Amino acid sequence: MISPDTKDALAREIPQEAHCRQALLEALALYGGIDGEFVTHRNAIARLFWSLLEDRKRYPIQSRAPARLHRLPTFAIALSPELLDTPDKPVHKCDRLMDVRAAFLACGSIASGTQGYHLEFVLRRRGAAERLAWMLRSIAARPKVTRRKGRDVLYFKDFDAIAEVLTRIGAFGAVLHLEDVRALRETKNRIHRLVNTEAANLQRCAQAAAVQCSAIEYLKNAYGLGRLSSALREIAELRIAHPEESLAELGRRCNPPIAKASVSGRLAALARVVASLRGMQGSAKPAR
Repeated sequence: MISPDTKDALAREIPQEAHCRQALLEALALYGGIDGEFVTHRNAIARLFWSLLEDRKRYPIQSRAPARLHRLPTFAIALSPELLDTPDKPVHKCDRLMDVRAAFLACGSIASGTQGYHLEFVLRRRGAAERLAWMLRSIAARPKVTRRKGRDVLYFKDFDAIAEVLTRIGAFGAVLHLEDVRALRETKNRIHRLVNTEAANLQRCAQAAAVQCSAIEYLKNAYGLGRLSSALREIAELRIAHPEESLAELGRRCNPPIAKASVSGRLAALARVVASLRGMQGSAKPAR
């Protein structure tokens, strides 16, 4: 879970434009409001909300004991009457970005674990969920929607969509962290694929070498290696002497050295001789 550090970093950034600050304040009240209070477990977010208020002395930050469930302190700020109503949808794009940023600060979380990447928003009210879904579509991508414990959950699992949302709301540190995680994960996966491929190749080579050695032993007993051409006899003796080596390694041992394809061709010729001998032996009928 990388949400806490990301939220603290975002909470320290206060918009310069007055209408953006107002949009952020109203959205924080909407998405983080519970029973007439703005409630959060992050001190930085509580201080952000408090700093956006005009009458700060009238609405101080109240600190409460850690809840048994979350084991985290709770910070609450009473909502003024004008913040109790649902605000209109912002017209300006920058205000919509502030709306989504507020939703992330108030009810969002992001994680990158073994199951992949996950960005979600858990909302208490259906109206707020529909509003946020519209906001996300307008600035980035359409979220997926589900229900969990009676609450609406908007979420993304696609890395590019998550990175776009986080970039739009200014969570650049989280994007860089996710990029590092993805790069490390892709590197590990690539290494695993290479290792698995190499292991499979070694197994296939070992199995092929065992079949070749068995065929050459049969040829040696049934026909005799001395009756073979010098090229076939050389590769047969090398294969018996070095059953663990690859075709390329056997080719380098030949005199003069030959290519891997030439080694494969000579072993195929030996296999055809063995098949012919076995066919002749199978067609021979026992004397009565």
